[in-house]
Amino acid sequence: METRPVKVWDWPVRVTHWSFAVLVPAMWITAENSQMGLHMQIGHVLLALVIFRLIWGFIGTDTARFANFVKGPRVVLAYLRGGYDHQREIGHNPLGALAVLALLGAMGAQVGMGLFAGDPFDGATGPLNPLVGVMTADWLTDTHEWFVYVVFAMIGLHLAAIGVYGVMRMQNLIGPIIVGKAEKAEGVADNSSPSLTALVIAVAVSVAIAAWIYSGAPPLS
Repeated sequence: METRPVKVWDWPVRVTHWSFAVLVPAMWITAENSQMGLHMQIGHVLLALVIFRLIWGFIGTDTARFANFVKGPRVVLAYLRGGYDHQREIGHNPLGALAVLALLGAMGAQVGMGLFAGDPFDGATGPLNPLVGVMTADWLTDTHEWFVYVVFAMIGLHLAAIGVYGVMRMQNLIGPIIVGKAEKAEGVADNSSPSLTALVIAVAVSVAIAAWIYSGAPPLS
C-alpha cells in the first residue's frame, strides 16, 4: 500500500498531552515531599489544561473533537473484531477514544477533589475548601490521596496499550504525538488546521476559570 505522511495531531493537542505526562508525576512528587504550595500551583495549571482539552474537544481541529472520535458500542465492538483500517483513518481509534475520556475524567476528578481537600489547621487547603463541611473535606482529602494511584494505573494501561500496538500491530503511536504526522494510505486527508480564534478562546476561558478558582471562586457580581 502506498503511504504518505499525513497531519494527524495539532500542536495544541500535543502540547497538552505531554504537559499531562509531566505534571501528573510532578503533582505526586510534590505531595510526597510536602511541597504543598508548589503542589497546589501545579494543580491549577493541570486544572487549566483539563479545561482547555475539554473546550478544544468541541472547537478544536477534526481529530481533537469528541464528536469525531467518540463512537458508540457497536463501532467499538466492530473495532475489537478487527473491522477497522488503521491506514485509512486518522486520530483516535474507537477504543482509544474511550481511554481519552477515562483519563480526562480521572484527572479532572483528582484535581477537583484537591480543590476542596485539606485541613485548615495545617495551611494546606484547596481554594474551595471553605465551601464544604469538615466531614466532606476529610473524605475528599482521603480520596484525593489514594485516587492518584487509580490515575497512575490508568496511565499504565495506556502505556501498555501503546506497547501492544507497537509490537503486535506494528503501529507507532508515540511518533505522531511528538511530530504530529503519521504514515497513512494515499488519499487520506490531513487533519484540519487549528483556528487561531478558537485557540485564543479556549486558552482565555480555561485560564480565566482556573484563576477564578485559584482565588477561591469569589462571586462574580
